[in-house]
Amino acid sequence: MAKVAVVVFNLGGPDKPESIRPFLINFFSDPNIIRAPAPVRFLVSRLIAFRRSRKEAGESYGFLGGRSPLLENTQAQADALQAALGEGFKVFVAMRYWHPMAPETAAAVKAYAPDQIVLLPLYPQYSTTTTRSSLQSWQKACVDVGLKIPTGVVCCYPRGPGYVEASAALVRTAYAKAVEEIAGKGLKPPRVLFSAHGLPENVIKEGDPYQWQCEESARVIAAATGIEELDWQICYQSRVGPLKWIGPSTSEALEHAAADKVPVLVYPHAFVNEHVETLVEIEIEYREEAEHLGVLYFARVPTVGVEAPFIEGLAAAVKSRLHGTVLAPDEDKRLCPAAYGQCCMAEFSQGV
Repeated sequence: MAKVAVVVFNLGGPDKPESIRPFLINFFSDPNIIRAPAPVRFLVSRLIAFRRSRKEAGESYGFLGGRSPLLENTQAQADALQAALGEGFKVFVAMRYWHPMAPETAAAVKAYAPDQIVLLPLYPQYSTTTTRSSLQSWQKACVDVGLKIPTGVVCCYPRGPGYVEASAALVRTAYAKAVEEIAGKGLKPPRVLFSAHGLPENVIKEGDPYQWQCEESARVIAAATGIEELDWQICYQSRVGPLKWIGPSTSEALEHAAADKVPVLVYPHAFVNEHVETLVEIEIEYREEAEHLGVLYFARVPTVGVEAPFIEGLAAAVKSRLHGTVLAPDEDKRLCPAAYGQCCMAEFSQGV
């Protein structure tokens, strides 16, 4: 039987307080994140890491015991995917900015000696700042360890059936609970805020399809809930630095909800597992902000995690990339409008 190595990609996170600063240095040293010459990135990454590790990041990870749960949550997804794929497949985890990173994982894959590799980013929406960065890091690691195996890629799945089904079910459950809890209080039905990690506007203007794909995901998930006249909007969180970012921001969306006197459900649809942006930024910081603004009800919809439809959808996507398919989104063709020249199929048309 042929052996297939499946490599799932995620950003990674610090595993102890001492790891926060080097994790941030790795993150802000990435030319896909800080788009400046290498000497500038060197200085900027260390300045930001010094400031944020002592302040915002230190405090945020402090709520989580000084570490990120992202690796454990990603490993749980890898284990669930392993079970769904069955015999002949072995799933590996590669994190972008903290261990296990691409060089470690590439060495482990080489030792496994598979007949084929399938790369699976745990980013439903493609961006140069996430999927491209992970694929480039993987390419370099393969060269460094001498790993030359036929490779297929699942580049994105913003409208992937399993992802949409699992997301819609989670939103429906949270919505029903909210309606029950606000019953008799004379409140309007909840508004669902699809909150994605933001990006600077200049990244999108360069041709990155992330914003378009996030909006597509929100549209499709909202429709899939089957909730009549669902009140929803998309917004973007996690802004840092002085550049102008895409919007509206999640803070602005909360302000509008307070003005409209509507309850709020926040669904972080660009994340597929829980970590600091969901457990702290949304659950704690945005909750406090909502209460301060006078939002009448606030709840967070959990991420898809190891929900069966999501894992089954990933397994189907992996299998569809076998037998010669090199690169494709969930619809097996170019998904993004031609204006987005930095989409995965345009940038990696020669394969990975």
